[in-house]
Amino acid sequence: MSRHQYDLIQCMKQPGKSIGLLCSNCDGKCPICDSFVKPTEQVRICQDCSQGHLSNKCILCANNLGENNENGVPAYYCLECVRLEKHREGCPRIINVGGTKTDMIYMKKKDNNNNNNNNKSSLQSF
Repeated sequence: MSRHQYDLIQCMKQPGKSIGLLCSNCDGKCPICDSFVKPTEQVRICQDCSQGHLSNKCILCANNLGENNENGVPAYYCLECVRLEKHREGCPRIINVGGTKTDMIYMKKKDNNNNNNNNKSSLQSF
């Protein structure tokens, strides 16, 4: 994931016992290189990322996985990342959302506020 968007930051702490989960949108992706080929080794995430509000979110896009992670699928590293030992670098969870996603959220809120204000002014004119 961080290969394609330069502003995303990975956790990179020492991985623990918890298995990283992906949402249905990210299912099958390698968390390091985004490839869909030859899933080899299960992703382990650190203790901080497996507890609290992050425990039921996708490790790549932070989508909600449901109350008991019923929509979550275990994440796997691809064969190439395992061969290059990138799976040993640390916890692969994406910590920040990234500038493009933040901008998109801001623009949606701005558009919704403008639409609400336009509707109110048109109602007042009648």
